[in-house]
Amino acid sequence: MKTLNIAISDVEYTKFGITNNVLSFSDFVDIVSKELMRKNIESVIVAADKCGLSSMTMEDITTEVQAVRQNAKNHS
Repeated sequence: MKTLNIAISDVEYTKFGITNNVLSFSDFVDIVSKELMRKNIESVIVAADKCGLSSMTMEDITTEVQAVRQNAKNHS
């Protein structure tokens, strides 16, 4: 088995909720994946705000989905 040492600031250590100085690779991947998902969600929210999608009601979304499904059905 190989060992990989990674330097991390105290702020990041606390931010990511790391409680142990030794992590398995899968634990490390989980921590990084969660942070990437969080950042991606933030960027999607910003994009939705810019495009006006964040103000859509569930009824608006349902109407859009039905229209797309109907369009797909008509073109198949």
